[in-house]
Formats: sequence, C-alpha cells, structure tokens
Amino acid sequence: MMEAWRNPIILLSLVLYLGICIGFGLWAMRRTHSTRDFFMAGRSLGPLVLTFAIFSSTLSGFGFVGGPGLVYSMGMSSAYMIIVSTAGFTMGFFLVSKRIRLIAELRDNVSLPGIVAARYNSNPARLLTALAILLGVMGYLATQILAMAVVMQSIINSVGWFGSTSLLFCMAVSSAVLIFYCVTGGIIASVYTDVIQGSAMAVAGILIVFTVYAVFDGSLAGASRVLYEDDPAAIGPFGTEGMICALSWYFVFGLGLAGQPHIITKMMMTRNLADNRYVLPASILGYALSGLLWIMLGFAMRALVIQGAHAPLGSPDMAAAEFLQFYTHPILAGVVFAALFAAIMSTADGFLNVGTAAVIHDIPIAIRGHAVRNELFWARVVTVLLSVTAAGFALFSYYVNERLVAILGVFGWSTFAAAIVPVVALGLNWKRATAGAACAAIVISLALNLSLELFAIDIPWGIHGGFIALLVSMISFIVISLLQTPKPLAEDIDAVMDM
Repeated sequence: MMEAWRNPIILLSLVLYLGICIGFGLWAMRRTHSTRDFFMAGRSLGPLVLTFAIFSSTLSGFGFVGGPGLVYSMGMSSAYMIIVSTAGFTMGFFLVSKRIRLIAELRDNVSLPGIVAARYNSNPARLLTALAILLGVMGYLATQILAMAVVMQSIINSVGWFGSTSLLFCMAVSSAVLIFYCVTGGIIASVYTDVIQGSAMAVAGILIVFTVYAVFDGSLAGASRVLYEDDPAAIGPFGTEGMICALSWYFVFGLGLAGQPHIITKMMMTRNLADNRYVLPASILGYALSGLLWIMLGFAMRALVIQGAHAPLGSPDMAAAEFLQFYTHPILAGVVFAALFAAIMSTADGFLNVGTAAVIHDIPIAIRGHAVRNELFWARVVTVLLSVTAAGFALFSYYVNERLVAILGVFGWSTFAAAIVPVVALGLNWKRATAGAACAAIVISLALNLSLELFAIDIPWGIHGGFIALLVSMISFIVISLLQTPKPLAEDIDAVMDM
C-alpha cells in the first residue's frame, strides 16, 4: 500500500522541509539584529551545532547529487574526493581553527578577508581574498542551485500530478525559498537547521548501505561482479580516470579543505575554543557516515543500469534521485530527499553569507576604508542579487556548457583551495609569509584556474586544473615570501602566531 504512494510521500517530505526552512528563517530573523549575527551567528555556537554546521557544509548538493553522478560515470575515481576529505578535516582544524578564532575575537572580524587583512596588515590582500571568494561562490553556489532544481524536477515529474515540469520552474521555486531563508535568517538559520539535516544524513548513509545490499543478489559482491565484467577499471582503486587524476583530486580535496571559506568561517563562530576537541572527531564521524551516500548510490545505479535492471540515465546527476525513487523504502527516500535539500540550503546559505560579506563589508573597507552604511539591510539586498546571478550561471552551465553538478563543484572547491590555502592555512602558521606573497598567490591561482576553465585546456594524464593551480600558488607564496623582507607583525597578531 505504501509503495503505491512512494512518490507522493517523497514530494510531501520535500514540501514539509521547505515549510520548515521558511519557519526557521522567520525564527532566525528575530535573533538577527546586526551584521555580526547575520554573518557570524554572534560567535556563540556550542559544540553540537558547530559539528553539524561544519560537516554538513562539506557534503551538500555537490556530495548528494554530484558525487553519485561521478561514481556512476567514472567509477571509483571520485572516491578520492570523499575519502581524503575526512583527513582534510584534521588538517584544517590543525592549521586554521585556533588562530582564526582568536584573531576574529581580538579584531572583532566578521569575515575571512578581515582575518587576512589583520594577519598581513594589508588592504590589498583583503580585497583580493574577497574577490577570490566572490568568484568561487559563483561556481559553487551555482552547484547548489542546480542540484536543488534537478532533484525537485525529478520528484515532481515522478508524481505525475502536474504534468512535465521544467527545470526553470523548479529552479525558480527552490531559489525563492532559498532566498527567503537566507535573507531573513542569515547564518543563524543555516547552522540550526544543520542539526536536523546532519542527523538525517548520517542515519541515511547507514541505511542506504543496507538498502544496496538488499537490492542485489549476492549483495555488494554481486554488484561488484557486474561492474568488473563491464569495465574492470571502474571498480579498480583509481576508477576509469586513472591514478594521476585520482591523486590530483586527493591533493586538492585533502589540503584544499583548509581553504574553503564556508567551512573555516564556521570555525570563527565557536563559543569556546576548547570545544574543538569534541567538534573535530564528531565532524569526521558524521562526514564519513554521510559520505556513504556518495559512493553507494553511484555504485548501485551504475551496476543496475549495466545489468539491465534500470534504464540508462539521461544524466549522471540523476543517479541519486533515481535510486531513491525506485529502490528504497518510501519513508527512507523522503527522509533522504529532505536531508538533501537541507544540506543544499544550509551550504548555499553559507556561500551566500561569505559572498555577501565580501561585497558589502570587505571590498568597501579595502577600497574606501570603511564598510557601507546600514550593513544588515544591504547584506539582505546583496544576498538576493548573488542568488539570482548564480541561478543564471547554473542555467547557462546546464543548457549551454552541459556541465555536471559535481564538475561545477570541483571548480568552486579548487578556486577556493588554490587562492586561500597558501594565504590562510600557511600564512597563519608562518611568520615569514608576506603580504606581497599573499597577493601574488591569489592572483596567480585565479589566473590559472580561470584560464584552464575558460579555454578548456587539456592537461595530460587527467590531472585536474585545480591541482596545478594549488601547487603553483603554494610554491609562489613560499618563494616570494622568502625573497621579500616581512613587515613586523602587530603585537596581538604576533602573540596569536606564537600560540
């Protein structure tokens, strides 16, 4: 009986979640009285909320929609993105969390470019960091918006009550809810919904493993045989893209986590620095459990299509949606889809938050010496403008450039990693680093990333362009710092660097 109502149950779960988002936005609006609340949640988050906020921000539309799509299309190559990111949490916390939180409190900063400006005593470094964040936000935010639209379209069309629904309509509806949620509640709405969606993601990751076992005769061994007989490389340790490509992703996603502004900015929001001893292991555990969705859903759909049990997918990005709609218990599917939208919404809110801070706070300070008046009002206006722009970019990428959700996500991730890892992760741990080196590293990384992307330059052996940009950026940062004479650090920054 319940199976007959599978698709309506999934749609109802989605509608209920969107209603919850609107409710959280209204609730958070009453707690948002300043830009510090809007951007930093008042720096008052406890360990539980911070844990879910950090690991949920990492696995979002990129992981839920794009990840299974990558596994479906290229086998186990993309597993290096998800597996190494668990180790990346440790590196990110070790390199960044303590000093970024202390500087944020000492200088009352509400943004990552503000931390960079304080570390290097340089407004040009603040400006370039803000521009790098803004550019990366466009690619990564487009990922989230496109993921929402793709999943919503699949759910609505499967119900059949409304005929064939266009991707544009789904993007308009989901973006409208996202904008309302972000404009009213800021980062406060995001971090508190993370508790609900992070719990659902972790539990769903475990249940999906058992579901995949039940779908195949011979459990995972049977599915593995199907994949091996079709293409041995797909089930091999490096997937169809080969070892060098997989290892380049290993580097970008391992070290690169310490350069993701939507993640490391949340390290500035903790109420008590000592809470990190609990936040780090809990974040790794939650991320690892949720990451099972990335591998298992793509793995299962590839095997089902190969053995003829399921029709070939129109797009690899449909792998997660198709498996949830046809092979899981209706309630589990509804919970996972709701968790998926929660993950996308909270991560998109995080991106909008850091992008908006760059536009209305850091760029004006870097250029004019002071922020705009009535920052909270303009923060909400710019949030709307960034959302609409990113939605347009997502439509262009989907219809004109035919980019998969995950590929957009990789571009955004690598843009952040190459520009921010040297400047923040290395710069906060090395007094010899200079402002000139920081500015040069950002410019070089952006020029490389954009050139490789815009001109579709083919790099041998499947090496990802983000790896090249990050490597060159780090080398440039170190070499230029060694060639220049560093300026004396401010007394408070010097003390933080000694801790």
